[in-house]
Amino acid sequence: MTKLTGMAELIRPSTVLPAQRNPISFLTSDGIRLIGEVSAPKNGDVSLGLLCLHPLPTHGGMMDSHIYKKAANRLPDMAGIAVIRFNTRGTKSEQGKSEGEFGGGVYEKEDVVAAINYCFDVVGVKKLWVTGWSFGTDLALKYARDSRVAGLILLSPPLRFSEPNDLEFWAKDKRPITALIPEFDDYLQPSAAQEKFSVIPQIQLIAVKDGKHLWVGEPFVYRVLSEIVKVVNPSRLPLPLEFER
Repeated sequence: MTKLTGMAELIRPSTVLPAQRNPISFLTSDGIRLIGEVSAPKNGDVSLGLLCLHPLPTHGGMMDSHIYKKAANRLPDMAGIAVIRFNTRGTKSEQGKSEGEFGGGVYEKEDVVAAINYCFDVVGVKKLWVTGWSFGTDLALKYARDSRVAGLILLSPPLRFSEPNDLEFWAKDKRPITALIPEFDDYLQPSAAQEKFSVIPQIQLIAVKDGKHLWVGEPFVYRVLSEIVKVVNPSRLPLPLEFER
């Protein structure tokens, strides 16, 4: 790592900041055991939580998809946010494989509902935001309807599995939704997103210049994590670019 002044070091893709990290597992209502991890601030405060719904597992998506891995590595320390990640049914990562098979965005309803319940009932989160990335945004729009959820943060939403009635639900629900739309997204670019999401009056659409669907590159990671913190715990902005060893 590059040394800066004193004991400060630049935050790199591999940077892992202090946190309480614990593996978790929980059962869905249809008897599937899912695995995951809770990364909480080192003081144990889990009052603010971020539940991460990962990209499409048939295309490599998992709980360790890089934005979520970096969120878990950084946000507990940087922003006082407990980051909860898990693998949907049939999905494998470094931490292990969840039981079951890919459910085509249908049976994953049980995964999302079980994960939300786990966040509140076991982890003890008081205020929970749900973030989805790509396929995970469809899961969020379709299934993260629990009234205890504070709102949604959507990263690169393709609107592939979502249906008009899903958007209509959130329009009537009124809870806040923030959506980050990459300028060069492979599936839904800003102008199309403006039209598709027009049914939801409270949504905040953020077009990210030069952004791509996978948010590759540290500047885009920093932008995504900053936008998440702006929603969940804005008092901790701006996020630091370096850390003390």
